[in-house]
Amino acid sequence: MTTKERILVGMSGGVDSSAVCMLLQDEGFEVVGLTLRMWDVPAQFSSPHQEEPNHILEARELANRLGIEHHTLDIREAFRAEVVQAYIDEYMRGRTPNPCVMCNRFFKWKYLLDEADRLHCNRIATGHYARIIDHDGKPMLACGVDNKKDQSYFLWRLTEEQLSRTIFPLGGRDKQEIKEYVRQKGFVQKAEKKESMEACFVPDDYRDFLREMVPDLDSQVAGGYYVDAQGRKIGRHKGYPFYTIGQRKGLEIALGHPAYVIRINPAKNTIRLGNAEELLQQTALLTGVRFDSKYEPREQLAVRIRYRSTPVEATIEMVDDGNAIIHFAAPVSALTPGQSAVIYDGDIVVGGGIIEDTKLLKKYSKL
Repeated sequence: MTTKERILVGMSGGVDSSAVCMLLQDEGFEVVGLTLRMWDVPAQFSSPHQEEPNHILEARELANRLGIEHHTLDIREAFRAEVVQAYIDEYMRGRTPNPCVMCNRFFKWKYLLDEADRLHCNRIATGHYARIIDHDGKPMLACGVDNKKDQSYFLWRLTEEQLSRTIFPLGGRDKQEIKEYVRQKGFVQKAEKKESMEACFVPDDYRDFLREMVPDLDSQVAGGYYVDAQGRKIGRHKGYPFYTIGQRKGLEIALGHPAYVIRINPAKNTIRLGNAEELLQQTALLTGVRFDSKYEPREQLAVRIRYRSTPVEATIEMVDDGNAIIHFAAPVSALTPGQSAVIYDGDIVVGGGIIEDTKLLKKYSKL
């Protein structure tokens, strides 16, 4: 008798991870569910005496109905110290963080793989819409076939070792197909459940979250000025962490023409405003770069500078200390320090890095 392969599924309680459990069962695998308790928000508790958030209860209920083993892991303290604090620190540096990118590589996959080892599972599976393909003998991340749901942007920092132990059962499927599959399995309510598009620990406006986590934040950043291109003060703002590059709405200043956030200076608590043309740039500096050297310096690559942005053709120039300069074929708008720039060869993710302030490019101007 052949023993079924055990696969650990990261169960969030939502439709996608639920579908993964069902699909893997249909394919003959022994599914083991794991739900990570990373952060509690009031909306996750339906009753005042509830000890666990709804997503854990929902995942456990699904596991019971499917007859699969289910575990929970409380990592709230570590999540607060590592992921949430990094998120806060980035805003306090005048940058715009992308917590999911950091969490996947350094946090979520770490715990999933550690638990997989403990529970004797060779591989893990998640409900991400992405694919892993064999490319010249090694696993590489690729886009999901559903362009509207593709999540490869958030996964670019996963290592070859992590990818080698990961499967994405939804990567080759369409979201509507998955919803219909779950309905046909008898989980109609699950298929129609509303999904959140924000960071899991930020229930609403990130500014309110920052104020909650840093109680004296308003007094820390009060007294800041909007400035023009010449550095002249043109109005007051509420504090530099509450703004992001390219922002137009919510500036609460009348200049007689549309104004955008061009640059944030946390040291001076100033925000430079300008027009849309001033947001356009054709060169970007990346740090923390992961890039497959065999692609350098191909011109057929493309770069996505934010989730769901249209990839732009570019060439990649590796410089010192693992940094890179991206030369875009056409100007891009609102390069935002702290966000990821992900590099693609067609559908394949070949690297990426963290966008830095373009003023740091001066260091490389003579190279």
